[in-house]
Amino acid sequence: MSTSEKFQSVFVALAAALGLGAGLLWPIGEATGLLVLPALMLMLVAVFVQVDAAQVREVRGARTVVVAGLVLNFVFTPLFAWALGAGLLGDSPDLRIGLLLLLVTPCTDWYLVFTGLARGHMGVASAVLPVNLLLQLLLLPVYILLLGGEAAMVDSATLVEAVLLVLVVPLVTAVVARWSALRWKGDQWRDERLVSMASTSVLPLLYVAVFAMFAGQARTVVAHLGDLAILMLPLALFFLVMPLVAVGVSRLLRLPADQRVTLTMTTVARNSPVALAIAVAAFPDRPLIAVALVVGPLLELPVLAVLSQIVRVRDTTRRFCVRRGRNG
Repeated sequence: MSTSEKFQSVFVALAAALGLGAGLLWPIGEATGLLVLPALMLMLVAVFVQVDAAQVREVRGARTVVVAGLVLNFVFTPLFAWALGAGLLGDSPDLRIGLLLLLVTPCTDWYLVFTGLARGHMGVASAVLPVNLLLQLLLLPVYILLLGGEAAMVDSATLVEAVLLVLVVPLVTAVVARWSALRWKGDQWRDERLVSMASTSVLPLLYVAVFAMFAGQARTVVAHLGDLAILMLPLALFFLVMPLVAVGVSRLLRLPADQRVTLTMTTVARNSPVALAIAVAAFPDRPLIAVALVVGPLLELPVLAVLSQIVRVRDTTRRFCVRRGRNG
């Protein structure tokens, strides 16, 4: 894991703070606002370029953990997110939509890093990535319209248009880029140059988008600091409950230790860049929704880091006890 990945939540907070300060000191809101959507779309192209659809074949060898992950991500989590929003953010419709957008989109990138750190099953983790991506493309509009209710206040055509623009266009661009690289340069060049370049560009583009968004909406953020603080409670509950649910399901299904780790990481990690891009495109006149989505990674990434360390320590302890028992 690179330094940028280790301290991603710190850098996101720094980009937000710098953008906020710049937006309050200088009249740059309109100019920086134009950078947000292009930066997010370029970032998603870089994310999708790293996805190898051929990995889907590996799900056949671990159907139990794959099915459990799909149920937790696409059935349990949306209902849980709706309950958290309705119960704790009932008076803040924009925060409810921001929370819903964040929590119903399972991660398609950095959860692999934490799965590796925690010694999870990387084959299964990689295989479910394109499956999670495809399902969230299809189901995200459904979740917003069904679970968002009156708080969403967006017609289905606008939402579908936003999904097509922000997700499908970058996805098609990435697929064409991968195919072209394979066709003209070969798989080694594609993996070592194209994928590597895409991987290193994701976080800088995210920081640019966060900076520009906070600079453009500085006064909105300042006016709603109390609302954003309230959002931390449902987020904290989500990141507390979901690891416990994943571990409980893993034990019930008697999954091997490495698959248990994979299930936990794939059900806890969220896809804030995708959710942020959708929020900017579908709700351009409701900036608080997009701003709320930046709060998520500030809590999520430290939680994933702590989880990976806890799991790794437990795994090391278990291995030591097993070896000691054999030697004794």
